This record gives sequence, structure tokens and C-alpha cells, in this order.
Amino acid sequence: MPQIDKDGCRAAYDQVRNDDTDTNWAAFKYEDDNIVPAGVGCDFEDFKNLCTDECRIFGFLRVTTGDAMSKRAKFTFITWMGKNICGMKLGKISTDKALVKEIVQNFAKEFSFSDRNDLDEEYIREELKKMGGANYDAQAE
Repeated sequence: MPQIDKDGCRAAYDQVRNDDTDTNWAAFKYEDDNIVPAGVGCDFEDFKNLCTDECRIFGFLRVTTGDAMSKRAKFTFITWMGKNICGMKLGKISTDKALVKEIVQNFAKEFSFSDRNDLDEEYIREELKKMGGANYDAQAE
């Protein structure tokens, strides 16, 4: 079973949750048999670029949703499984994900992707928006 860099991963997670930063994503990757921070950032494309066909990535994203009356942050947990990952490593993702979820605990929705075309920021935003409750912008339509 892999080990997780709890301090490093928690620092990345906390940076995304912090309202005083522009950081809106954190990624966690495998390094040998350990799960370590892969980076943090403000541009979804930078996160997406980490998600290659040869890797497994866990991601935590902040997405601003709402309408003219109310803006709010929603969080999502993403599991990326590259298309070239062998079956044994794919099988371990579900158990390894539990380690990451010990740190990444607060999110509205979880996604799993293996195709970069599906890893779309607008799709994620719309899915979170559906969970957001009242949408006062709908009155303007």
C-alpha cells in the first residue's frame, strides 16, 4: 500500500480551500509508491496538462458558481486514470483514493476521467451548478 505525504498534500488542499488565494486546483500524483503533491495553480489548463495517458492523478478543484445575487465556491474531487495505465495500477486506484480522501474531505461532487476530451472545465462547472440550488439568473432567460 502506498504512503501519502500528508503534510504536503494537506498544504496543497488548504491552499485551494483558502479564500484569500487565487489557487483553484491542487493535484496529487504517484511518485514511486507514494502519493505526493504534483502542484497547485490558478489555471485549469495547467491542471489538465498534468493529466496524461501515462499517469494517475487525484485533483481537488475550486469552482465559483452562482448568479448575480450570490457567488459561492464549490469543490470537486477528480480521479484521472490515463489510458495507458496497466490493469493492476488501475485496480489500486480505488483503495489509494481512500488515502487521499483522508485529506481531501470536503467536496460537492466527485468525477473520474480517462479521456482528456471529457476533462472539461465548463462541464464540471455546469455539473456543480446543477447542485447549487436557487439560480436567480434563470429569471432573466
